[in-house]
Amino acid sequence: MHAIKLVAILAAASAEMYGEGSARRLVISVPDRKIALIEDGQVVKVYPVAVGKASTPSPHGSFHIASRVQHPTWYHPGKVVGPGPANPLGTRWMGLGYKGYGIHGTNMPLSIGKAASHGCIRMRNRDVEDLFNRVEVGDAVELVTEVSPDLAEAFGENEAQPSTPATTTVALVSGGGDAQ
Repeated sequence: MHAIKLVAILAAASAEMYGEGSARRLVISVPDRKIALIEDGQVVKVYPVAVGKASTPSPHGSFHIASRVQHPTWYHPGKVVGPGPANPLGTRWMGLGYKGYGIHGTNMPLSIGKAASHGCIRMRNRDVEDLFNRVEVGDAVELVTEVSPDLAEAFGENEAQPSTPATTTVALVSGGGDAQ
């Protein structure tokens, strides 16, 4: 029931912020360390991610894709890393429009599935490239820190193969800067 309420809130927020026609959104489960791409109420794909570590947690709440950058440059006080294998942002950056937080690739693929970032959502480069091609600026993003059994089931749909298409339906009810 809690998952249905969460999805209803997401649907209402998406419709209010981005217009009734917005049918694509991302839901990131911080405790499950997964991101789900949802289109027209269906979980299309689930990807494994790394999230913020305890000292630099990922934010939670409602955001949106504010920017999309291929082959980003990483800026940190006193250091700049251009595109390439040493870049902590990997091959893609999708900004969330909140204090430099985003969804990005990584040069540390073994961190995926862990709480390891400075708050951003890290993905394997092949996964972030796939997701990058599926989303647009303005798409809703929800970062959740508590997951109900129903939502956990949606995230568990692709446990064995996180980058394969899923077929879970998410019910809609009307009403109520990282580097290391």
